[in-house]
Amino acid sequence: MFGFVTANLKELTKDQQSRYNGVYCGICRQIRDRASQSARLALSYDMAFLSLLLMSLYEPEETSGNRACALHPVHPKPWIDNEYIRYAADMNVALAYYNARDDWQDDKSLSARIKTGIFGKNYEEIASRYPRQCAAISDCIEKINALEQENCPNADLPAGAFGTLMGELLVYREDMWAPTLRSMGMALGRFIYLADAAVDYRRDKRKKKYNPYLAMETGEDWPRWEEYLILALGRCTAEFEKLPLVQDKPILDNILYSGVWGNFRRKKKEGRDGNA
Repeated sequence: MFGFVTANLKELTKDQQSRYNGVYCGICRQIRDRASQSARLALSYDMAFLSLLLMSLYEPEETSGNRACALHPVHPKPWIDNEYIRYAADMNVALAYYNARDDWQDDKSLSARIKTGIFGKNYEEIASRYPRQCAAISDCIEKINALEQENCPNADLPAGAFGTLMGELLVYREDMWAPTLRSMGMALGRFIYLADAAVDYRRDKRKKKYNPYLAMETGEDWPRWEEYLILALGRCTAEFEKLPLVQDKPILDNILYSGVWGNFRRKKKEGRDGNA
C-alpha cells in the first residue's frame, strides 16, 4: 500500500538528492541495528518522508558518515542519523510485520510466513517504545480487514481507517503540533489508500479480491477517482503548510507536490497495462 510518498529525483538538486538518500540510508542502517539484516528487505522510501517531516519540524542534532555496507559493499554511501530516523526505522518494521501477517492470513504463502517471523521478532520491543502508534496500526488494519471481509461499498470507511493509522504515525509526540500532524496524516493516509485502490482496480478485478471501487459497482471511473485524490492531497498539503518548516522544506515540497503524483501516474499506467 506504500510506494507513493517518494520524491521526484529529477527535480531535486544534487545536494538535495544526497540529503534525501542519506536519510534513506540512515533508516536502512537503523533497521539493521535495531532489528536485523533481513528486516532491511522492507525498507521504504515513504519512511524517508516521515523522517524528513519530523526533522524539519523539530530540527534535532544529527550525526552522519559515509560508509560501505552489505548492500553496497563497493561504493560507500552517505548516511544520517538522529532520533527521527530511528523512529522511522521502527515504524517501517512495525508496518512490515502487520503487512506480512495480513498476507499470511490472506494467502498462507510461505514467503509471508517467513516475513512474519523476520519482522515479528522485534515487534514487541517496538510496541513497548511506541504503544500508541503500534496500537493504531493493529486497530486500523483489523478494521480495514473487517471492512474488506464485508465487501464494504463505501470507500470512505477503509480509507478513513488507513488515514487514522497514518495520522498516528506522523505524531511523534503529543505537543502543540500534534493536531496538525494528525490531520495531515489522516488526509495523506486517505490519499494512499484510494490511490492504491485505483491502480490495483484491474488486478483486483482479475483476481477477485476486495477493492472499494469494485464493491461500489460503478465501473472503472478514473476522473471520479482522481477527484477523490485531489481532495485528499489538498487537505494534506493545507495542513502541511501550517507547520513552521524550513530545514528540508524544498525536499518535502517536491515529495507532496510532485513525487506523489508522478508515482501515481506511473502506477496508473502499470495498472492499465496489466502489469500491476
